Amino acid sequence: MAVEKSYYMTVEGKEKLEKELHHLKTEKRQEVVERIKIARGFGDLSENSEYDAAKDEQAFVESRIAQLENMIRNAVIIENDTANQNVVQLGKSVTFQELPDGDEETYTIVGSAEADPFEGKISNDSPMAKSLLGHEIGEQVVVATPGGDINVKILKVE
Repeated sequence: MAVEKSYYMTVEGKEKLEKELHHLKTEKRQEVVERIKIARGFGDLSENSEYDAAKDEQAFVESRIAQLENMIRNAVIIENDTANQNVVQLGKSVTFQELPDGDEETYTIVGSAEADPFEGKISNDSPMAKSLLGHEIGEQVVVATPGGDINVKILKVE
């Protein structure tokens, strides 16, 4: 039997996935079924692009539902460790400065299921997060990036 992958996420991240799953099951699924019905009425299915598009969307929706159900079933909620307030951990925000004189940047380290770099949430599987995890405020860390290694100093952990 295959081992299921664990999906690390915050309570908010799990709730967001549950909300998306509910929407797909209750609304989107019905919309797609209705589109398929309408497209069938256009005649010959072998040359019916509306039917093909609706079937493709149905496959996408069903695939996403299965993916979300798996992620929710295997969710591991991130609990903040209050004993180590100064240590970079999953679920915490970290502010660092690129050395020698770069700007400050802040990211929250989350599980891959809820990573969104545009919202300042990076995956714990990313090279940046892997480099920062376990380090404390004041430490200098070498972070491997696609553009080469950078040195950063951890300024704050929240």
